[in-house]
Amino acid sequence: MSELRFTEDHEWLRAEADGSVTVGITAYAQNALGDVVYVQLPELQHYDKGAEASTVESVKAASGVYMPLAGEVIAVNDGLNDSPELVNEDPLGEGWFFRFKPTDAQAVSALLDQDAYDRLIKANDDA
Repeated sequence: MSELRFTEDHEWLRAEADGSVTVGITAYAQNALGDVVYVQLPELQHYDKGAEASTVESVKAASGVYMPLAGEVIAVNDGLNDSPELVNEDPLGEGWFFRFKPTDAQAVSALLDQDAYDRLIKANDDA
């Protein structure tokens, strides 16, 4: 599955060939935050679904990045330590936050697809 999935908290997920899942925040989220100045990356450990795994700080606010599914974080993007602006410059690429092995790999496909996420954004903008 190469297509992205999304959460209502504006995280994106990409299933990788090795069964891991890469997580970052969407362009919509980074745009709302403004210039990112710091990212606190998660520990390499198990997190429950909905647990705050990471924090992103911008010139406007600090916001949690939540574990979209239960699983074990197996890698973090250390590049964000020196270059947090990657979240703004390339949120769906070099600005990724962490990779994890989900407890239930099938659960990824139950998250929002691009169309459902686009409707969520539109509803947020209309509110």
